[in-house]
Amino acid sequence: MTPGEPTGTYVGQKVQTFRNELRQLQGTLRNRNQELQQIRQQVLQDSAAYHENVAAINSRLQVGTTPGNPILVQRWNQAQQQLDEVNNDIGYMNQLSTQVASDSAMAAYLLESIRAAYNLSGAVEADHAQLRTLEDETAQTVVLIDRLLGEISEDVARQQTYVTNERNNLNTLAVAIKTGQTYGQSLGYRNLVLAGNQGALANTGPAGLPSARVGGQPAAIIRFDDPNVNYESALYNALSGQFAARPSAVVEVVSVSPTNAIRGREALSANQARRHAEKVMRSLSEMGVPADNIRLSATTSAEVAAPQVHVYVR
Repeated sequence: MTPGEPTGTYVGQKVQTFRNELRQLQGTLRNRNQELQQIRQQVLQDSAAYHENVAAINSRLQVGTTPGNPILVQRWNQAQQQLDEVNNDIGYMNQLSTQVASDSAMAAYLLESIRAAYNLSGAVEADHAQLRTLEDETAQTVVLIDRLLGEISEDVARQQTYVTNERNNLNTLAVAIKTGQTYGQSLGYRNLVLAGNQGALANTGPAGLPSARVGGQPAAIIRFDDPNVNYESALYNALSGQFAARPSAVVEVVSVSPTNAIRGREALSANQARRHAEKVMRSLSEMGVPADNIRLSATTSAEVAAPQVHVYVR
């Protein structure tokens, strides 16, 4: 703030009032900026704690572990709580954004009031000189407020995207803990970040779950000829390349039941196949595939001896 001397005029009194209001506004702006830095630091701490737990889970899964390991479940719960803390930090940023927007309106009003004071009668040259200085300093303050508001908006958008992606990854990680096998990132996250890198992953699948190019052939075939079919990891690997090549892909899950079953058991076999297909749909959702991108249908075939689920990428 540039100091000024009282002139004893009415306009000079207005100048003093404007100067005090501007000084108070600049002090508020400094406090807002300090609050933003504190929130950013808190986001950094919460994110670091979150990634520490996620890294510990992935490391344990990489070397091998038991399905539903309670230690990993506890780590996962902690990671979820820490991600919730990051989401709370976003809420604080939104509150701060509202406050800064109010400061911006105050600064604009003050600037207009200073400019209007030029038209008041009874001023001396020193009054107008001080008004010009105040006008310049208030205009600079308006720029600083707008810049701070822009930084907060960018931070909010960036953190919201981060939390959304990490929630998808946590869902996929929950499936990995349940099966005791390591997966990659959420399929939905791959859909987002690999949109500009088509063909980056090979379009192949593991043995037992054949992967085929998009078209009439299924990307994965799951045979439910055993009470406990562990298909999640193979399904994930089979579809990850497909999603890398087709970012907006729709997954069609088809239950296939045999038609040569014993009389009276065809309906039962069809119901079993559909339940298996619904289970596969839930797995896909947990892996990060958006629910709107998953379709369910049913068919029969004389070529299958037990219920199967065919997964197509359209």
